[in-house]
Amino acid sequence: MKISGSHTLQFPPEKAYTLMQDPDVLARAIPGCESLEKTGEDEYRMKMKMALASFSGAFEGKVRITDQTPPQSFRLLVEGTGKIGFMRGNGLLKLAASGAGTEVSYEGDALVGGTMAAVGQRLIDGTARMLIKRFFEKLGEEKAASG
Repeated sequence: MKISGSHTLQFPPEKAYTLMQDPDVLARAIPGCESLEKTGEDEYRMKMKMALASFSGAFEGKVRITDQTPPQSFRLLVEGTGKIGFMRGNGLLKLAASGAGTEVSYEGDALVGGTMAAVGQRLIDGTARMLIKRFFEKLGEEKAASG
């Protein structure tokens, strides 16, 4: 499944980039994330809970940040497995100044398998868009809380 879109943050690219590289901020901003623990250079172990239609469950996986070009772009690689299936994602995030804020555009691929895949592509796509929207909203809240 292809995922793409954009979101505007109300702070400059340098601050947006810094926040999106901070594991504590990411743990609070990623919907369902229970923990994000550093395991290596730009690598983290993640525990999260995911709910999709009538399915829900715990996932364990990893997050890697690669291809970093501060403050313009980076690639996020995510993979996780749980009792209800697995998911893998690979996305490129590009940050560009937009007035006093930052336009974050993203594009990538997501693969979902197991029981979760049975709910259908449309539901998965809608849920992915909702989770991305929540992530950016939480990121904005993090910036407001940090000043």
